[in-house]
Amino acid sequence: MSIQSLSQLFLALERNWPTVSETVARGNINMLRSFLGPAFKGLVLQTSRGASSTLMTASHDVHYDWQYLREFPAMARLYEAAKSGQWNVNDESLDWSREFDPLDQVNHLIPDSYCPGVVLPIWGKMSEKEKAEHRQALLSWMLSQILHGEQGALYGAAQVLQAVPWLDGKLFGATQVVDEARHVEVFHRYLNEKLHRKYEINENLYVLSEALVADPRWDIKFLGMQIMIEGFALGAFTMIRGIVNEPLLREILRLIVIDEARHVNYGVLALKRFYETELNEKERAEREDLAFEIALLLQRRFLIHEMYEEYWGNYFTLKEWNKFASDSQLMTFFRNSMFRLMIPNLKRLGLLTERSRPRYAEMGILSFESGRAMPDLTSEDILAATP
Repeated sequence: MSIQSLSQLFLALERNWPTVSETVARGNINMLRSFLGPAFKGLVLQTSRGASSTLMTASHDVHYDWQYLREFPAMARLYEAAKSGQWNVNDESLDWSREFDPLDQVNHLIPDSYCPGVVLPIWGKMSEKEKAEHRQALLSWMLSQILHGEQGALYGAAQVLQAVPWLDGKLFGATQVVDEARHVEVFHRYLNEKLHRKYEINENLYVLSEALVADPRWDIKFLGMQIMIEGFALGAFTMIRGIVNEPLLREILRLIVIDEARHVNYGVLALKRFYETELNEKERAEREDLAFEIALLLQRRFLIHEMYEEYWGNYFTLKEWNKFASDSQLMTFFRNSMFRLMIPNLKRLGLLTERSRPRYAEMGILSFESGRAMPDLTSEDILAATP
């Protein structure tokens, strides 16, 4: 192994050892094993760093339905809503011609209070231009990770519609593929045309995306993508829409929240039926453990390392940064927005039991279990709660 490879290995261990060691301590070896290959590629080899593309191997059954039965009324209603809810990135309702300066020093892109560095003495010594660059970078980082997550959701949706066992689910799944393609298009365009910069995929998001793409079980892909990552994204969209000072992005996020609410509804409807009728107790427990590990990964390991490397590496060790970023107003608000929608859905699916409730309580997010879950919670409810 080269010196460079050893350096990458030690850095990966420093960044991710807490997550790995905690997983081993809980005895969740199956989950750890399924993530080892993607983790080695993403964290040690850093396959996505500087690459124009990455190859991932997918393996899953394709379920053909020769009866074409329409026997899932709730899913059929969701399909009808999806057909009528399509929108176009290039439609006149989205005003791409409006002048917008992401480095505006008067009308701030996002409030300074959400920039991690605002609490540091050095922030007061920065020029207004430097502060504007931090705002631009932070929003670019958030939207970049959303863009990469949407690409994963595009491929996940395409896989799941092949494997899901109900025709109504396949028909709705086809509309989600179109939705996800539109989301990739709109975020890529916004990053390029309005923010003028884009970040590479966060290494932990890469690991999670590849592990889910590679898993042969459609319901695992569904749980990870539809409930966890899509729930994570839905929380992110509502948070960003509430703080960003830019009308075009606010309107884009309003439209996407409506799409994503349908997607999470789809996941809850499909998995609730499947878990109640097709899985035994051991298999449900495995899904419960997987959901917790993904939630932990999203909470503790999604800590803006890319901005740390760019701006703050001379001020903090990585360990200090992880604590600092985790406690920041941005990440606190981000986590609350994300889990406020995700935890009730896990409870509705039967994946929040007496086995796992103490774990979520330790994470400080169990209080969200009393919230409304999909499909009772609509996109209108979510938007109404957005500041």
